[in-house]
Amino acid sequence: MRLRSTPHRSDLSASITVFLIAVPLSLGIALATGAPLQSGLVAAAVGGIVAGMLGGAPLQVSGGATSLVVVTADLVQRYGWRATCAITVLAGLVQLLLGVLRVARATLAVSPAIVHGMLAGIGTVIAVGQLHVVLGGSPQNSTLDNIAALPGQLIASHPTTPIIGALTVIVLLGWPRLRGRTGEALRRIPAPLAAVALATLAAAGLSVPRVELPSWRTPALPALPEGPVLGVAAVVLTVTLVASMESLLSAVAVDSLQAKRKAGAQSAPTNLDRELLGQGASNVLSGLFGGLPIAGGAMRGSANVEAGARTRWATVMHGAWVLLCAGLAGSALEAIPLAALAALVMLVGVRMVSFAHIRHIQRHREFPVYAATLGTVVVFGVLQGVVAGGVVAVFLALRRLTRTRVTVTEEPQGHRVRVTGQLTFLAVPRLTRAFAQVPDGADAVVELDGSFMDHAAYEALQGWCARHRSRGGRAVFGDGTGRAVIEPLGAHACRPWTPWRNHHCTRSETVPATSGGQLLGGVSAFQRNTAPLVREELARLAREGQRPGQLFITCADSRLVTSMITSSGPGDLFTVRNIGNLMPPPGSDASCDSVAAAVEYAVDVLGVSSITVCGHSGCGAMQALLGSDHEPGAQTPLARWLRHGRPSLARMSRISRLGRGEVALADRPVADDHERLSLVNVMQQLEHLMAHPCVARRVSEGALQLHGMYFHVGEAQAYILDPATNVFAAVEPEAGQQVMPVADAGPEPEAHGLATKV
Repeated sequence: MRLRSTPHRSDLSASITVFLIAVPLSLGIALATGAPLQSGLVAAAVGGIVAGMLGGAPLQVSGGATSLVVVTADLVQRYGWRATCAITVLAGLVQLLLGVLRVARATLAVSPAIVHGMLAGIGTVIAVGQLHVVLGGSPQNSTLDNIAALPGQLIASHPTTPIIGALTVIVLLGWPRLRGRTGEALRRIPAPLAAVALATLAAAGLSVPRVELPSWRTPALPALPEGPVLGVAAVVLTVTLVASMESLLSAVAVDSLQAKRKAGAQSAPTNLDRELLGQGASNVLSGLFGGLPIAGGAMRGSANVEAGARTRWATVMHGAWVLLCAGLAGSALEAIPLAALAALVMLVGVRMVSFAHIRHIQRHREFPVYAATLGTVVVFGVLQGVVAGGVVAVFLALRRLTRTRVTVTEEPQGHRVRVTGQLTFLAVPRLTRAFAQVPDGADAVVELDGSFMDHAAYEALQGWCARHRSRGGRAVFGDGTGRAVIEPLGAHACRPWTPWRNHHCTRSETVPATSGGQLLGGVSAFQRNTAPLVREELARLAREGQRPGQLFITCADSRLVTSMITSSGPGDLFTVRNIGNLMPPPGSDASCDSVAAAVEYAVDVLGVSSITVCGHSGCGAMQALLGSDHEPGAQTPLARWLRHGRPSLARMSRISRLGRGEVALADRPVADDHERLSLVNVMQQLEHLMAHPCVARRVSEGALQLHGMYFHVGEAQAYILDPATNVFAAVEPEAGQQVMPVADAGPEPEAHGLATKV
């Protein structure tokens, strides 16, 4: 995608919106760090202009780093302001070096639990410290001291500053919730600007601490900090690490946000190495001009995207407005109460503690990493917190690697030794004790249910097997599916379909070899092999209820295994299956209310973010449509149902006559009319979906995507519809992270789950 060389007309309005957010936020960050207030404006201006022109994320807006508030405050107290500026310059030089070495993506390999724990810890420190300012006092040197001093601060609080702070918080929280025509007009004003402006008006005439901007003069040159070289190197590394991580993660977030736009409204894709170079240059200049450390901010960047920015000129112009404001509107800024700025930054800190992230991390069993990082950041500092989180993450990884379960069971056919987990040298003693329980001369099956075996474990297995066989015994190795060669060949066994939980499906020999017995055997195998693995996850779903992200409408054909082709598990898909994957349009007879009710429930109650209609090859419903007329007077239930497929048949005939908009497969010709009708039917049912008011409303709001999909059973190949060209493109194995084309020209919200799995 070619980068625009000139500003877009929407860039001007976006730059003004971001400018109105950046000014109060920059002053608040400077206040929270104890730095000169003008340093926040310097950082906003330099970040906007320099990072905007040189960075690799065109729509990201850089300024004073929120995540560095705690670190910067400590640096100002420990070394002084001039030395803090020098540390900012050194950190910028290190960022430039890292950008030249092209290691930007390596920083994204840090565990999300560490990143979110770090941000939550920083947010906690910010919120507790700024609460003292809201109450009319000053923050202490540490978070623990701030917490201990809160009772006394509450008793001795300033009589009016808490009211100003409370008013600021109320406006910040309530502004986005304004309703009606007047509310919609007011919401165009950024909430931070509205909150600070109303707080300033409310404080007019009151004696409260206010912003004091020093007269602008040539900034003093940075001075190298005094102290041990290793200590200085550590703080430079901390500033570099935190600023780089915040900038790169924010750039990725802003890039995904702008990727939801329609084609033609998107900016150039993010270049993370170039973004790191832009951030480094910004920090060098900010430190030289007396500004705060700079980082890209997700809040300012998302506001830039939502305001309609198209090119990097929106970011650059925002920096220019900040510069003009600092020079021409200093007296207006000095009317702002400090309590309003402190309340603004305090709420930013509170929002850095995301409970959604905590639930997500807990679900992936990484909460100890998160808790260790958060607690250490609060008590000791940011760098110590990141190190602590990394140590806990490594410990958990090693524990999972070495957590091996070895069980021995005696069965009528012999002994079964089941090994669950990774087989390393640490598990060899347990493995040896288990083998000792198998009598000489007995038949034994060893099931290995893991993905890794080191040399020591391999030697132990082979050595025992050779000894056992030499003593008249029989030893057979299984493959983790539960099947061994001593079982009869007719035993039912299926390979894992769903990799989400190492699913097994094996029928016991005691189950009769009938269709009912096979089903019962599968259920029995589920209770034996799979239920223990998924019980915890299903118990969580039972407690929390279902929250699927996708509605999947497909055919009732027994050859379509939705969990297999979408790599999904319990709670992921809300599935509707019927003959021919049909979606009756509104106004159909009452016998079709079942499908419409399911769609309404999924869209309005469950709040799914996408709906996929999936057809397939060899569909019996399409074959029936091609071979019969199914007149309106048909009496059988099947004939009445297939009438909803007649629009697809008519559409196929129409495009064949006109020769326009011919449906096609990208990599091969359509095989025959049967396959052609299956493809056309997917497109037609998507149109029927859009005719339902609940679907049309959510699509117009940008909260719902519609996808078309075709699955060729014989080839085990999925195809995704591109609605712009009516072409179904094959999904390649390496394209696991592609987002499916959306069957609507409206806004494109992020697709979760299915879009990243197919």
